Amino acid sequence: MASTQGGLQRRRGAGAANSSAEPSTSAARIDDDDFASRTASPANAGASTPTSLRNPAGIAASAYGSRTATGSVTTYDESTGHRVAYDPRDLNDEKEIVENPRLTLMEEILLLGLKDRQGYLSFWNDNISYTLRGCILIELALRRRIAITKDPMRKRFGLTERVIDVIDGKMTGEVLLDEALKMMKASDRMSVGQWVDLMSGETWNVMKIGYQLKQVRERLAKGLVDKGILRTEKRNFLLFDMATHPLNDSSVKDAVLRRVLALLTSASPTVHANTFYKEDSWSSGRPVALRVTRALCLLCCSFSANVLENALNHLSYEARESAFQKADDILEEFANWPMAPSSGLASGGVGGGSGAVFGTPGVPTSISSNGPKGKANGVARIGEGSMIKERSYDEGNVGASVPELAKALQKELEQEGDAFMFECIAAVLSVLSRMDSLL
Repeated sequence: MASTQGGLQRRRGAGAANSSAEPSTSAARIDDDDFASRTASPANAGASTPTSLRNPAGIAASAYGSRTATGSVTTYDESTGHRVAYDPRDLNDEKEIVENPRLTLMEEILLLGLKDRQGYLSFWNDNISYTLRGCILIELALRRRIAITKDPMRKRFGLTERVIDVIDGKMTGEVLLDEALKMMKASDRMSVGQWVDLMSGETWNVMKIGYQLKQVRERLAKGLVDKGILRTEKRNFLLFDMATHPLNDSSVKDAVLRRVLALLTSASPTVHANTFYKEDSWSSGRPVALRVTRALCLLCCSFSANVLENALNHLSYEARESAFQKADDILEEFANWPMAPSSGLASGGVGGGSGAVFGTPGVPTSISSNGPKGKANGVARIGEGSMIKERSYDEGNVGASVPELAKALQKELEQEGDAFMFECIAAVLSVLSRMDSLL
């Protein structure tokens, strides 16, 4: 026994083993090798790796990674001396990175609302918090994570009462989007209006208060700081100190403003997809997916969040009022399913071939207890309260026209999108269009 113990000690210390003293079981050999790999330094660990675990170039397998049967890759971190396992499908999805812009829809809305030098939002803006929750659902739909349930019976319900399904549970890399996606996967299926209300905290049900997303604006601002677009400063407001986030990179906000102004103040009524998200296309070499749809959602959400005025301050009073009316008309048209029913498309609107059209074609409708009725007779529009006024201005050729926008969205729907995904976007816009009557 003494000689055996001495042989083991000599083999571990000097690296040479006596065949007569070496244990005959394979388990003992594995334990000895594992002990040597744990006690040796990272530099020496590769030297003790058996030849069978090396690649043809002589590099240890743990140094360049090994793939398991499940598809995960195990690599060796020399700085810590630990093995790291990861799924390359979660980190190297090039298509996911290229087809989405640098900023999410929520970050663009926050940028429009922030004051450039002061770095904070207006204290009197009560709409932006609710709108940001709707933007989260729109962004998830644009990234093909959620959609309206593929159920023919959904046509019996109003647009905002239709149920959302998670069609892809893969994480997006954005903290707020991933948090909302996990919450939607783990809970029961609910309608579009219910999700926006719950994430905003607009509920009396104590059991569902945990669905509220907290500190959304501050978390978005910190994300923009990490991206180098904003910076953090401390500002004194006489009674208290507050962290503010002034603008650091004005070119990013200028690009967001150009997208909004291209839809409202352009001299041509036509819509060209190449005019949107050009800076993201140049950086990646490939165009961003659903560019016109993203620009339309940006315009509608900025109008419902009451941050559109910041983009129109340089215009005259008449031009600014005309732009506001234009944004209101666009939101009213595309907050229906099919979208833009009065655009004159052969299908009755964007997505008309796969959705339900209530009432007369060309008239946006909503469902109530009294049956279908025209939206102009039922729901109050943002900025008008309960008074519906006739158009008293000549639209002319200012801004993109609704028929041209509808054609561009229909083209993107056929080439890149999904009808149920677009239906989810229309449902969120419908919730935001009647927000003044909800708050």
